[in-house]
Amino acid sequence: MNIKLLLYGMLIFLAGHVCVWFQLNGQFLWKFFKENTFLLALTGIPISYLYILGTKLTVESFGGLLWPTRFVGFGIGIMVYAFLVGMFFKEGITLKTFISLLLSFSLICIQVFWKN
Repeated sequence: MNIKLLLYGMLIFLAGHVCVWFQLNGQFLWKFFKENTFLLALTGIPISYLYILGTKLTVESFGGLLWPTRFVGFGIGIMVYAFLVGMFFKEGITLKTFISLLLSFSLICIQVFWKN
């Protein structure tokens, strides 16, 4: 496993998930986002590029394996969503949400640290 590629891939996934979160949920925060949905849809092009690059780097880091990349991307997305919802909407972490976050973090750890 190439840790440097994995970290770069995870960082790019993180950026992609943050961008998507604002793209989808900004409409509930700002009038501009609510009134300019087509413009926001156009931001999907550079966001898609982030996901393509993050996938490429992460797959390379796992020696060509696809499944670990999917779980790492999913886990990062769940954690980003929970953090930003808490920060912008003040939605607390229930026990059910906490366990789901723990499972997401566990998915990432299993894929990164469990050797085949």
